[in-house]
Amino acid sequence: MTLVKICGLMTPEHVEAAVENGADFIGFVFAPSRREVTVEQAAALAKHIPPHVKKVGVFVNETVARMRHIAAAVPLDYVQFHGDEPQSVIDAVGYPAIKAFSVRSADDVAQAATYNVDYYLFDAPGTDFRGGSGHVFNWTLLKDAGIHMNNVLLAGGLHVDNVRDAICDVRPVGIDVSSGVETNKVKDSTKIRAFLQAAKGANV
Repeated sequence: MTLVKICGLMTPEHVEAAVENGADFIGFVFAPSRREVTVEQAAALAKHIPPHVKKVGVFVNETVARMRHIAAAVPLDYVQFHGDEPQSVIDAVGYPAIKAFSVRSADDVAQAATYNVDYYLFDAPGTDFRGGSGHVFNWTLLKDAGIHMNNVLLAGGLHVDNVRDAICDVRPVGIDVSSGVETNKVKDSTKIRAFLQAAKGANV
């Protein structure tokens, strides 16, 4: 069954909706974004998350010291690097890692081969902030590159109406959603529930 990460959560209600409906990862954003949370907010939300659901901190070109501090304080299970971080920074942080790549061309996909991380997250380029834009990128770039999907997370423009197609077409080990489960730029428990049911029910 496909892994699902619900990213950018900010309230106990939405964390509960994600956990109760089968989310595998909960993402907290610690970078400039309308979904950014403080360490204290994330630590409070983390108390509602059972051990089998992994807590992910999303950072963009942050210092090693601050990432390590936040990872210990929340605490986090994974650190997601969504900027231009080199492998040396990832290694220095020392946590299980997700490296995100904004995909415009085949060269962006090929860049993943220069990293050694637990998961590779392929996303559409951001707009106002680094990170996801809510748009779909060209999935054939992944297939044409011959990427092994057993540690690939797919993001970018996913929502309840296209997530099954994404899973069946690309066959990633997991998917990542944020804006696709929002209404008027705020997380929506009903959409979180429907998205998880669609993703977990996809036939692959």
